[in-house]
Amino acid sequence: MTRKLFGTDGIRGRANQEPMTAETALRVAMAAASLFRRGEHRHRVVIGKDTRLSGYLLEPALTAGFIAKGMDVFLLGPLPTPAVAMLTRSLRADMGVMLSASHNPYQDNGIKLFGPDGSKLSDEFEAQIEARMEQDLSDDNAPAEMLGRASRLDDATGRYVEYVKSTFPNGNLEGLKIVIDCANGAAYKVAPTVLWELGAEVIPIAVQPDGRNINDRCGATYPHLMQEAVMLHQADVGIALDGDADRLIMADEEGRRIDGDQLMALIAQSWAEAGKLKGGGIVATVMSNLGLERFLTKQKIALHRTPVGDRYVVEAMRAKGCNVGGEQSGHVVLSDYSTTGDGLIAALQVLAVIRAQKKKASEVCHLFTRVPQILNNVTAPAEILDKASIKAVIAKAEKSLNGSGRLVIRKSGTEPLIRVMAEGDDEKMVQSLVNSIIAAIKDEAA
Repeated sequence: MTRKLFGTDGIRGRANQEPMTAETALRVAMAAASLFRRGEHRHRVVIGKDTRLSGYLLEPALTAGFIAKGMDVFLLGPLPTPAVAMLTRSLRADMGVMLSASHNPYQDNGIKLFGPDGSKLSDEFEAQIEARMEQDLSDDNAPAEMLGRASRLDDATGRYVEYVKSTFPNGNLEGLKIVIDCANGAAYKVAPTVLWELGAEVIPIAVQPDGRNINDRCGATYPHLMQEAVMLHQADVGIALDGDADRLIMADEEGRRIDGDQLMALIAQSWAEAGKLKGGGIVATVMSNLGLERFLTKQKIALHRTPVGDRYVVEAMRAKGCNVGGEQSGHVVLSDYSTTGDGLIAALQVLAVIRAQKKKASEVCHLFTRVPQILNNVTAPAEILDKASIKAVIAKAEKSLNGSGRLVIRKSGTEPLIRVMAEGDDEKMVQSLVNSIIAAIKDEAA
């Protein structure tokens, strides 16, 4: 039986424990290389990482696996996930790899794989890699004279900085004071550099990674640090990225949080007015707030929903012909510029609107009122959702909403959790429904 390794966003787990061991990383590289070698050209792969200590464990293992199959490896060092996607295309590489567990604590790490077009691999291709890993991986090793080589791409940071700057509309950021929280992660160099070179007064925080402090009470999953810094420094706006910088949360000059839904609403409206919005709508997940859906409906912009995971968002964007998509959590995908979420590029689009309208962020970035939404997690096996008793509780909750809200219950793709979300205009009812479902799951799991 083939071992299931890939979740909703690559392979992820505790570092130096299966599946995040050097041995598994080696086998992933060898299996992927076997599938991506096509033709007689000299094959190449790019490898980036965030700032986790375990990157030093996994990067050499991946490198060895690719070299064994005759692929040349370009080591990028710490760079955002979208930079790896961009450089995979730019360097005409056969594939790209990002070592990151995104917003998770430093003890975890992950392996994300990209095809030659810079897109994350499909479920089908990941299944092929898993199946190949169960076979004898030495059967197509490169002969000694055809082994790959490894080299460091010294200008990787500069290439990405210049590319991100090129996505900013005409003008600059002069006169804006911006707090940038890099989560002690992959963007700790590139993000402040981009903002400063575009003319902003930059206040960088969480830019001193030590291998263990990535996402530690900072970044997009803990935006309070950024919000407090905005108030302390009387900044015009705040930007918080996560550990691999594919996620973005912002704050206005009053320190009020601006989540992914508000960011997508702003970009969609701005691009629609400029005639840049494609497909007549945007793509978001089932977790995006009902308030976003109501706002877009008034703007005559369609909202297409997908399961949680930016990969599914990207797939739907392709299918629908849309160029804006994302998640409430802050993944914002702008396919005119990137194949995956890019927190820095999305932030520049928002800053462009603020600059163009010559208004404060508080006047520009809060386009709709959020419908009360409650999300709680409970530790329980995914199979519990198939129990008749749980199905009955969920059906009763949906009936109570009577079409005035939404209920989403799903298993986490990255942790052993069940996520229970409800939203509706009556906050007390929403909270009660979530509590009742959580209690029923706990009772059944006991």
